[in-house]
Amino acid sequence: MIPLSSLVVFLVAALGLLLVPGPAVIYIVTRSVSQGRRAGIASVLGIELAGLCHAAAAAFGLSAILLASSVAFSAVKYVGAAYLVYLGIRAIFSKQKPIEVDNAAAPDLAQLFRKGFLVNLLNPKTALFFYAFLPQFVSPARGSTIVQILALGIMFVLLATITDSTYALVTSGVGRLIMRRPGFQRVQKYVTGGIYLTLGIAAAVSGSGKK
Repeated sequence: MIPLSSLVVFLVAALGLLLVPGPAVIYIVTRSVSQGRRAGIASVLGIELAGLCHAAAAAFGLSAILLASSVAFSAVKYVGAAYLVYLGIRAIFSKQKPIEVDNAAAPDLAQLFRKGFLVNLLNPKTALFFYAFLPQFVSPARGSTIVQILALGIMFVLLATITDSTYALVTSGVGRLIMRRPGFQRVQKYVTGGIYLTLGIAAAVSGSGKK
């Protein structure tokens, strides 16, 4: 199974990525501010369910790649590392747009749940993220890659549920003003970009040597 040292690194990296607002958090905050906390929580649950689907798809897809060729699996890890570096560079040099908040009445919570689920499920970037991020902490030498990736994916989604729900619960008028501040958004993109770059470079250097 996954050694404790690798697990700690994974949890710290995942928490760092989740705490810094990304597209999913911005979507949740927007729903929570404009339509209430219940709307935000409904959106969170839909998004996280889609995350579990992506984690399961990554687990079985990457395991199929490993069965076909261990070299191909290593190649996926290197490509994933390069993709994380790309995400970091793009985050740092991206131009942040102010968060748009409407004042629409709260729709049906089930509708918000379905929308959150579909938005995340049909987002190819989310799928690519799971394929790029999770394999960096997996080694075929430790046993079933399906079990390892599923375990990591479930832990990531559980952490995401906690952090995203916190955003939904505490977001208010003050929170909206803070999120809109240019200074906050500049810090956000540098922190996010730095985390992605660190993960990608570390993965590229270590390669498939994690045991």
